[in-house]
Amino acid sequence: MAAEDPAVFTSSTLPSDPRLLPTVTNAYLGTGIYRDILHANGVYNGAVGDTHRADIPSPISVRISVSAEESQSETFSLNTRTGTYVHTIQSSSYKATHKIYAHRTLVHLLAFSITIQKSAFQTQPVTVNLQTQFMPKSPDLDLHRGTDFQGAHYLYGKTLIPEVEGGPQPTVHLIWTPVPQSVTLSGDEMEKSWDFLTAVAESEEDVKKYFREGKSLIDSGFLYAYHTQAWAETWEGCCVKVDGPFSLSQAIYGCLYYLLSALPALGSHDFHFSGISPGGLSNGRQNEDYWGHVFWDQDTWMYPNILLFYPDVACAILKYRIQTLGGALNNAQEQGYKGGKFPWESAATGQEVCPEKIYGDQEVHINGDVVLAFEQYYHIMQDLKLFQEEGGWDVVHAVAQYWCSRVKWNPEEQSYHINGVMPPDEYHRDVANSVYTNVIAQRSLSFAIDLGTQLQIPIPEEWKEVRKKIKIPFDKNRRFHPEYDGYCPGEQVKQADVILLGFPLLYPMDSEVRRNDLEMYEPVTDPTGPAMTWSMFAVGWLELKEPERAQQLLSKCFSNITEPFKIWVECSDGTGVVNFLTGMGGFLQAILFGYTGFRITKNRLNFDPLCPDDTKKLKITGVCYLGSKLSFTFTKENVTIEVTRFSCEPQCSSLEAVLAATQQRFPLREGQSVTFPVAGGWIQKAPKIF
Repeated sequence: MAAEDPAVFTSSTLPSDPRLLPTVTNAYLGTGIYRDILHANGVYNGAVGDTHRADIPSPISVRISVSAEESQSETFSLNTRTGTYVHTIQSSSYKATHKIYAHRTLVHLLAFSITIQKSAFQTQPVTVNLQTQFMPKSPDLDLHRGTDFQGAHYLYGKTLIPEVEGGPQPTVHLIWTPVPQSVTLSGDEMEKSWDFLTAVAESEEDVKKYFREGKSLIDSGFLYAYHTQAWAETWEGCCVKVDGPFSLSQAIYGCLYYLLSALPALGSHDFHFSGISPGGLSNGRQNEDYWGHVFWDQDTWMYPNILLFYPDVACAILKYRIQTLGGALNNAQEQGYKGGKFPWESAATGQEVCPEKIYGDQEVHINGDVVLAFEQYYHIMQDLKLFQEEGGWDVVHAVAQYWCSRVKWNPEEQSYHINGVMPPDEYHRDVANSVYTNVIAQRSLSFAIDLGTQLQIPIPEEWKEVRKKIKIPFDKNRRFHPEYDGYCPGEQVKQADVILLGFPLLYPMDSEVRRNDLEMYEPVTDPTGPAMTWSMFAVGWLELKEPERAQQLLSKCFSNITEPFKIWVECSDGTGVVNFLTGMGGFLQAILFGYTGFRITKNRLNFDPLCPDDTKKLKITGVCYLGSKLSFTFTKENVTIEVTRFSCEPQCSSLEAVLAATQQRFPLREGQSVTFPVAGGWIQKAPKIF
């Protein structure tokens, strides 16, 4: 019997809660299975705090059934390898298959197909009924019927209310294949397929072009093949295999699939991307899943996982921040500060759209979160083009200016303070010197100084002064970091906050302080808080070589994963955002940065593996460093590293692995592997030999 595939989630029944059905998305379009609406990248309706993803009626919201007297069985599957939802109805005499997908590379297309197959002895026709919920109306669009195009229906309309006065009001154009009430395989046919296509764009010319292209590929039999081929190429360069619990393998595949679905495909360099919201593109209508707004969730929780495999794809997130820098400059000016202040909640313009003012005013750590993502990209690629030519330096510069205007000098303590903030722990507000906020502000300034020096740009002395003298709260007696000035040990906190200093901020501290921070905040963290929290505690305990404690905390994440399609909920009691990509991102970081010990630093990619007892082997294929692709295999005994593809970029050097304890060096050559007993070390540029 063939082993069950951890990348395919199959059930004979659907969840009773329709929110827990799988999603099919690409970088431009997204919908939930059997949902009567879809969303388009960057298309919002509503003013400021009410702006939300505009509902677009979905022609692919179709369910199939077969009226037959004989017994039949049904299966419902999400195949993450092919990015396809599959519903099958089968009896002894026929099989009906319904496939739904958002095309991986032709991102303006959604499609579904119906295939009917008969057994050899069946001579009667087989009819499959198609039930659609499609209604040509939307609360967010002024919709009008256009003239049919190539036998397809056409609908278009502009969003009703701009995000800000004078802001964009995109027009959505929709062309789709009409859906009949049924399709029939005649008595003398053994198999037949019907394909249904939906195209969405923001101009009539574009939507007709995309529909025509999709229809041509259907006629030649290549539309679905191109989609599955693109997914195969994606997985080839991004693979995490675990010799351990089957549920862990399933969780990893699910998290990677939903995150990868939210981003442009390989090679989509010119795609105008509008960010990732906590619930993804399939969610975010009015009063749902934070209205589809973009938070730090994107930059801090989701982005590092994609960066590790596909920096070019992850760069779309950075370019979204560059595109919305104008809004950030406006936010800072409105608050009376210099530079740019990225919004706590962002939509199309980059201006603050948080419905509750206090969050937009006080969760200023978002600025540091954005710059940390830029820094991580630079360290893993060592490529200045994004900063020299594409606006990256403008973001880093604007944030440095903001921090220097936001701090206040405290003469008693002889240090700079940041007052009136809300830390990541949203149970506390209007505090002074959130340790997370101050550390990430300091890190932003350090990167701005280093990068500016690289670019030969004069660095203001103020940046250096603030970086050096900003207050970092620390209790010298108890040797831990208070969350903010005046924090009383034992006060409940909402989510991971101080423990993020160790990872991902990599703030220098000895192991005693790291342990004290974890032990101080673990028991007082709200057990019903957001899903990503326990992953970060797990990373901390793995860092301290305590896998059992790490595993206890990581196992809590599984209560946020719903069956059968591995949709995450924000809180373990089922409340909050569904398809919670933030939680998935945190979970993946526990595997990709916790089990492996990967750390992206200035001149190295560090590793220091420690797998839990129930995991015999972890193989990660496709890690990208300085343009080369590497494979890492970690077992209880050994580490094996192989360069599967060297970068052909002229600025990139050969690589070597160095062991921390012995300084032993292993040259890394394409197609050859090196193996050594389990130890910590790093990957770096090999010195040039002249």
